[in-house]
Amino acid sequence: MNKNRQRILTETAQLHRTNLRRNLERRLEAAKARGDEHLMRMLEAEANYLG
Repeated sequence: MNKNRQRILTETAQLHRTNLRRNLERRLEAAKARGDEHLMRMLEAEANYLG
């Protein structure tokens, strides 16, 4: 695999992870606003899984 392709794949993976974290944070804030403790715990577990 050439270096340019590898760089693109790495950048895409990083962007995907950033988007997942951003989306998760938005979902967590919405759960907090609703006072949904169960969903908050599930989302916090998902955050731990993502790292």
